[in-house]
Amino acid sequence: NDDWAVKYILAKRESDTETNIDFDTLPNKVADVKAFYSDEQVTNELQVNYDAGGRSRGVVGLYFFDGWAGGQVLNNFFNASFGDTQGTVYTDQWALYADWTFDLTDRLKLDVGARYTDERKHAVVLNRCYTDATFSTLAVRCAANNPTPIAANFDKRIGFQNTSPKVSLDYQVTPDIMVYGLASRGFKSGGYNIRAQATAVPRSAEPFDDESVDSYEIGTKMAFMDQTLFLNLAAFHNKYEDIQLSVFTSYDSNGDGVNDAFFGDFTNAGSGTVEGVEVEYQWLPTKHWLISGNFAWLDAKYDEFMYAGVNIADEQEFTNAPEFSGALNVEWRTPLSNGGDISARVGYSYQSDVVATTEIVRTGALPITQDGYGLVNAGVIWRLDENWSFSLQGTNLADKEYRTTGYNLNAALGVLTGFYGAPRQYSLAVRYDF
Repeated sequence: NDDWAVKYILAKRESDTETNIDFDTLPNKVADVKAFYSDEQVTNELQVNYDAGGRSRGVVGLYFFDGWAGGQVLNNFFNASFGDTQGTVYTDQWALYADWTFDLTDRLKLDVGARYTDERKHAVVLNRCYTDATFSTLAVRCAANNPTPIAANFDKRIGFQNTSPKVSLDYQVTPDIMVYGLASRGFKSGGYNIRAQATAVPRSAEPFDDESVDSYEIGTKMAFMDQTLFLNLAAFHNKYEDIQLSVFTSYDSNGDGVNDAFFGDFTNAGSGTVEGVEVEYQWLPTKHWLISGNFAWLDAKYDEFMYAGVNIADEQEFTNAPEFSGALNVEWRTPLSNGGDISARVGYSYQSDVVATTEIVRTGALPITQDGYGLVNAGVIWRLDENWSFSLQGTNLADKEYRTTGYNLNAALGVLTGFYGAPRQYSLAVRYDF
């Protein structure tokens, strides 16, 4: 009816991938990987929405997830060490959530919500070592401290439960100025690492914990000068617990005291604090011009990071967390006599230096980093009429080289690999809407 609405959502997704990874990017067989990945998931969600036009409105929902993900990875290190990791993680989840808004007064609004999640995971893993690149004959042993060719072999289950609340207050100071405060909790479930090297590093076959974050934010949304100037300000403080990290862990495979092999590992770093300030602005000085952009200051640091029984939080940095970032965009638009319009836009975005990849780095070592850089983008759009439009776009027009991520296998293989953002690119598009 006019007050109640029921929505049901059914979704299915599946994928299969075959890929080759050359960690060292050399013709030599140093660290070559051939991988096969597959996954499938089905979700069901039932929502009940209420809005009678009064002082309260909201939604209640029930969510179900059933899926699995896994695959096989064939590792070739120096054409001398050969490993095969096979595993699948099956996940079943159901969640109940609600979010409700109350107009306490004509100016003050309260929003409360919560989500309860119950998730079950089942991991089946078999990781082995072979004598050659055919991956057909099992080796005598996987490592010096392992008398068998089995690196990991387990069938384990674990469950996670979580309740995440949210509460916010919005106050309309004037018709053009609103201030707000928000507190919420986020949750990401734990699980198992199907790439575990259980004999060399026994804890890698144990489950890693779920991750949570308590987030607090205050801010304001403002309009000035007859709503031609818009300004949004926000300050936030996020407290993370049991941060999940995907890293490479090195180990000694032949007993000579030197780490000469590695595996993809999952670990919980401990706790961390991320806080900052964000500013967004938009100004329309005339009917033809639009100036917009943003500025952000970020302070991200680990409070606790346990490694080999030692807290190394002072030696580690968050990945891709620039202290400063911002953007400035200028757009010009004018209508045409035939009912269409033409617009031109140029933008500049900047971020300060970052650590580009998640890795455990001890004092004296240098992680893969990226210095501060800026990108220039521009474009022109011609809307001929309601149906036809033509656009010419350019990105990274200064052809800046910048790292986005990488692999640090220096401890085990003497390899550092960097991946870079796209170079200068142009695109020409013709679009017809009907």
